[in-house]
Amino acid sequence: MSSLAEQLTAWLTARSTTYLEELRQLCAFECLTDHKPGVDQAGNWVRQWAMQRAWSIDTYPDPEVGDGLVVSCPGTGQGRVMLVAHLDTVYPVGTAAERPLRIEGDKLIGPGTADNKSGLLSGLYAIEALATLAPASFGLLSLVCGGDEETSARASGAMLASLAPHYDLALVLEAGRENGDIVSARKGGGLFTVTVTGRAAHAGVEPEKGANAILALAHHILALQAMNGMYPGLTVNVGVITGGSVPNTVPALAEAQVDLRITHPDHTAPVEAALQALVQRDLVQGTRTTLAGGWGFAPMARTPAIARLAELTRSCADELGFALTDAATGGISYANLLAGAGLPVLDGLGPVGGMDHSPDEYIDLSSIIPRTALLALLIARSSEQ
Repeated sequence: MSSLAEQLTAWLTARSTTYLEELRQLCAFECLTDHKPGVDQAGNWVRQWAMQRAWSIDTYPDPEVGDGLVVSCPGTGQGRVMLVAHLDTVYPVGTAAERPLRIEGDKLIGPGTADNKSGLLSGLYAIEALATLAPASFGLLSLVCGGDEETSARASGAMLASLAPHYDLALVLEAGRENGDIVSARKGGGLFTVTVTGRAAHAGVEPEKGANAILALAHHILALQAMNGMYPGLTVNVGVITGGSVPNTVPALAEAQVDLRITHPDHTAPVEAALQALVQRDLVQGTRTTLAGGWGFAPMARTPAIARLAELTRSCADELGFALTDAATGGISYANLLAGAGLPVLDGLGPVGGMDHSPDEYIDLSSIIPRTALLALLIARSSEQ
């Protein structure tokens, strides 16, 4: 290990018991995205943590979801780094009380452990470690906490877009993949709704007077699924369908909700054009099809800048004594929004974990110190580039 790597590891090891207690506190908050009081309670916890260290605090209030929060620590060197986490979870109110944080072997199990409380806490610890041990290794470190990542990211997405131009790079603190991978590429996504209107008629007496919307939608669904692989990595999934009213009536309405994922921004326009062409086909006489919805998140493509950042992260892992690889994933996170804003970004830099959104969500206890040290060392080495 290098001198700084050793110092970071020792500093974090000495505080491991406090880290676990603070993670227990964070995971005890009822942080369902729609439960603003609980999400704000977690935000207030972070605010108090930062106030105790005299860091600056900016609040982005929202009337519907948890307030956004930015805590910042100035250094004496170069480089403006944004660390990004979220305060909200997917778990219904009462889950945190029913399933408090517990340890089983090397696993810390509890709602929000991986997604995203451990990443958030590791961000705070990495900032404090550098502020204590190597303040000349950065110019400004900020931890940006969003309150609605698990849904639309309406509020936090706007916050991130406004902040992105003021930083040199972003590190998103979602959990490392179960095999330890960090994330250097994410698919972008969109949600589209295909609606077919037809004409109702008695199915037994005069079906010829009807226009079957479900039949037309079935043809569309087959065509939609055939779009898979139209471009490398393109996935199309018809996930929800509705239609009809009663069995003895020719259905006058049918609808499908479609999830699309793409790997590169250049695929956005041609894929949407293919969708439009698909729904304009006259498949069943008397029916009409419309397309609604759109793209929500741009892809996080593995640009040359991101590739260099991933290589630097692997080098930092070597410096700390462990191996690391980066990977692409089909999931979406804040990293998509930041990449879309033109900021070099990596994701999956929190402790290693998995089983997100399930009763078995966990992080590996043994990953907390090395991954938090990796985060801090990456920040320091990025300022030297």
